[in-house]
Amino acid sequence: MRDPDGLLARAGVRGDPNADQHFLVDDRVLDRLPEYAIGIDADLAHVLEIGAGTGALTDRLCRVADRVTAIERDRDLISFLRREFATEIEDGRLTVIEGDALDVEIPDFTTCISNLPYGVSSRIAFRLFPRKRPLVLMFQREFAERMVADPDTPEYGRLSVSAQHYADCEIVETVPKEAFSPPPAVESAVVRARPRDPEYTVSDEAFFLRFVKALFTQRRKTLRNAIRNTGHISGLEDPDAVVEAADEGMMGRRAGTLAPSEFAALCEVALERGDPK
Repeated sequence: MRDPDGLLARAGVRGDPNADQHFLVDDRVLDRLPEYAIGIDADLAHVLEIGAGTGALTDRLCRVADRVTAIERDRDLISFLRREFATEIEDGRLTVIEGDALDVEIPDFTTCISNLPYGVSSRIAFRLFPRKRPLVLMFQREFAERMVADPDTPEYGRLSVSAQHYADCEIVETVPKEAFSPPPAVESAVVRARPRDPEYTVSDEAFFLRFVKALFTQRRKTLRNAIRNTGHISGLEDPDAVVEAADEGMMGRRAGTLAPSEFAALCEVALERGDPK
């Protein structure tokens, strides 16, 4: 097993907080990340890693997966990874892709296990969720807590509804700042997401996600007012018709009290009566 501090030394790099670069160096945490996927019998035929860094997690993934694809945007780190893991690359067990995970074409994969760059973790996560594959991802703790939050709690919001639309999400571990080099300003958490079909049906998923986003921009307003005030975000041409057609009791509630299934039901009313663009 490659030592994370040794990898940092051989790569000749130091993390840069200004560039959202914090290397996970705690052996115990690194060892557990693949185990969280193994614990739900995730398919490890082709594991995707985003933000490979110096390869501390890459090394562990190569030991349990049939094949690994690692995406990294830092050119110096790409060169190091290709030297350090030359044997794994030659054997076809590892592919290293240079590029930004927000822009590159993400290959087909069976499971993703990653310590994501925190500044873009939300955008990356929502590139991954629609693939409906098991995910084990490191986030800022506050972000992770919002992802798994229940309705009518302070943390519950658009992120909670959107993530739980795609998967059962759970925090499996909180990670202290000291596990990273350099330590970030906040604690981290590991989220395990098991894909599943939601218990409700939406006829237009893109509109559903946009509608949820719109209503949470006015989370302190009643839904009656939030729907009327956010037509420019949701794309509703006739929000008043939605309010009139929806359940009157629901219209007096706020977005943070609705379960995802209730958002879905309201979304269908909006699609039918609101004349969305």
